[in-house]
Amino acid sequence: MAIKIMPLTPVIGAEVTGVDLSDPKPGDVEAVRKALTDRQVLFFRDQDVLAPEAQVAFAAAFGPLHTHPAAPQMAGHPEIFVIHAHRESRVANGNGWHTDVSCDVEPPMATLLQLHVLPPTGGDTLFSSMFAAFESLSPVMQAFLASLTATHASEHVYRGRYADRGVDDSNRTYPSAVHPVVRTHPWSGRQALYVNPSFTTRINELTTDESQALLDYLYRHQQRPEFQVRFRWTPNAVAFWDNRCTQHFALWDYWPEERKGHRVTIQGERPYHDPDSVPRHAAHPITKLARRL
Repeated sequence: MAIKIMPLTPVIGAEVTGVDLSDPKPGDVEAVRKALTDRQVLFFRDQDVLAPEAQVAFAAAFGPLHTHPAAPQMAGHPEIFVIHAHRESRVANGNGWHTDVSCDVEPPMATLLQLHVLPPTGGDTLFSSMFAAFESLSPVMQAFLASLTATHASEHVYRGRYADRGVDDSNRTYPSAVHPVVRTHPWSGRQALYVNPSFTTRINELTTDESQALLDYLYRHQQRPEFQVRFRWTPNAVAFWDNRCTQHFALWDYWPEERKGHRVTIQGERPYHDPDSVPRHAAHPITKLARRL
């Protein structure tokens, strides 16, 4: 069956058919990589339940795998993070805009998530394009942001977060890193905003008040609906997103129902900004329209 890529919005997201993630054919990985570069997040429906070995193997075809700095690990498969929220949960993973583990010096390049247990309704995931968010800003604002760096910390997110799942982090140190506010995508050459409300704590070159005011503006801007795609999960569907150019928000609107699945992340490079980068993918016209709205 031929691979088909069906865009879901003008700027982000596509459903992919013709790929069996448990048994990819020659050429499938490169086709998926190309589609991910263009669409930023891909969705695969009608998949079988991926054995841990199969999910790890598919993700590893894109690079070495990342281990979460805080979450409990699956026995025998430390690369797999079990996503699980239910009636007794204190928190639900992803319930707020973020990009995965941006506090790491080398944050994850991409994330591959399959959900096996779904609530009857709710539990959708929103994704927002940080390419579109950046490209819709005025040239003056783009240049200003490109001169800045931001601190991404994690203790305020992770400390005690997994206590109900048996994690004792009383003696653990959590990562923190400084990244450019605008990062260059190494595959496409496009520029993306790289601050998020979960991990970013301040813009380093500004005063505290200036930093907070600018971050508040950028967060509102990043969350504009025209930059987003919303995914309604079906049993065993898979989402594959590029953390270098997207943010996501997994809605916890289904309590007390259950939602469960397996997540694998792929190591990335240290974020950088290349002012001379020439984008190999044109911005969609909607980003120009967004400047006037």
